[in-house]
This record gives sequence, C-alpha cells and structure tokens, in this order.
Amino acid sequence: MSSTGATADPLATLGSLPGVAESVESVRKAVDRVYGHRIMRRRSNAVTSEAALRGARGSAALSGADWALEEVRRRTDFSAGAEARAVGAALRLTAEAGQLLSIWRQSPLRVLARLHLVAAASDGDEVGRPRRAGEPVDEPLVELPLPDSREVSGRLEGLADLIIAGTSAPALVTAAVVHGELLALRPFASHNGLVARVAERIVLIGSGLDPKAICPAEVGHAELGRASYLAALDGYVSGTPEGMAAWIAHCGRAIELGVRESTAVCEALQRGAA
Repeated sequence: MSSTGATADPLATLGSLPGVAESVESVRKAVDRVYGHRIMRRRSNAVTSEAALRGARGSAALSGADWALEEVRRRTDFSAGAEARAVGAALRLTAEAGQLLSIWRQSPLRVLARLHLVAAASDGDEVGRPRRAGEPVDEPLVELPLPDSREVSGRLEGLADLIIAGTSAPALVTAAVVHGELLALRPFASHNGLVARVAERIVLIGSGLDPKAICPAEVGHAELGRASYLAALDGYVSGTPEGMAAWIAHCGRAIELGVRESTAVCEALQRGAA
C-alpha cells in the first residue's frame, strides 16, 4: 500500500482524501436503510443466504465465469471445466468467510492462506502459501506488472501489521485497501481475485458495518463491470491520492449496489415471491 503521509495510522489518513468522506457517508446511509427494512426483523437469515449466493456469483463473474444466478443456484457439480471450478471456488470462499472472522484480526495472513487453500481445493505445493521467486501466477484478468516475491512478502507483512494494530479508518477504507493490495500483489499462484474479494467481505462483516453479511460488494463490482474494476485498480496501484480515492469510491459504489440487490431480495421476501 502506498502511503500518503507518515502517520501511525496510514489507513485513517486515506479517510481524509478528497471525496472519501462522502463515499463513507453514502455507504453508511445505504447500509442503514437495508438493515432497517422490516423483513430483516423476521427473515434476516434468508437475506444473508441469498446475499452469499449472489455475492459468490458476482465474484466468479469477475474471474471469467459469468453464470446466470439460477444456473449457480441449481448446479451441484462444479468440477467440470475452468468456469465451473471458478464458481465452485467462489461459493466455497463465501461459505468459509464467516468461519474466519474471529481469526482475521489476530492473524490475517493465516486467514489468507486458508482462503487460498479453500479456493484451490488441491494439495499442490503452491497452495496455501505466498508464491516463491520464479513461480508463475494464473490471474489472466489482471494484467498489471507482477511484484516479485520479496515485495509481496514485505507488503503482506505490512498489511497484516496494520490490521492487527487496528485502525480508526472507516470500514470502507480498510476493506478497499485490503482488496486493492491483494489484487495488486497477487500473492498466490492462483485465485487471487476471488481471495481479494472475499477478504473485502470479511473486513466489512468483521468491522460491524455489515455484521449479517447482507451487503454483497461482489455483486456491485460485477455490475460496474470488469473494465471499470480494472481502471479503478490502476488508480490504487498508482499510489496517488486521486487514484487511491477513486478506488475507495469504486468500492463504495459496489457496496451500495450490493445493498440495492439485497433490498430487492427483502422486497421479494415481503411479497412472498422468494
């Protein structure tokens, strides 16, 4: 992560970038509205389950497996073909996220290793650990220059230190930085995008912004489109204040679109149509 100034809490500094406070407030208002929906008093578990399914579908779409929601819902075998494996990995990660919340603040690197293990679902030597020097990365949709293994190790440790130390930064800022840093580094041999997006989910849930996991940012990222996603990521990687603010705002819009999706689910449940 590129810092915008020397401070004990660099994430909090990002919260003061132009436009970020407005994004934070807009996200907070949107989240509050869906949590205030009357269906949340009686059917919150149903909304959570549907948000998980839709979030996994959105994340898989950004990894090249853009399946219809009903296809994801009905399919039981995700082993045949690269797209099916990507959808299966996204579903497994979303299910695993809730089990790792208590570990994240104490050992984020352990959580990331576990997420990669769950996504890869294999026993290869490269699974569940950061890549070593010379190891290739299978992440064709992100074409940014690939940091070497020493830079990856140093920046992962720095990110972990920030999470463990805690921050006064808004949840949106922390989630966006975790997401952006993992995409920029691509620390694993595969599935980095899926891991980055579920790590964002973990931050949003664990921070208390979205404790019931009903605001699937992955839905919004997919709706905004791959081109917009990668353009915003370019801003993050640039490390400029404008680029960082644009990435955070992009993540904020994605959360708001996820809120809109879950609001529609609430309305459907209220009508008895879902």
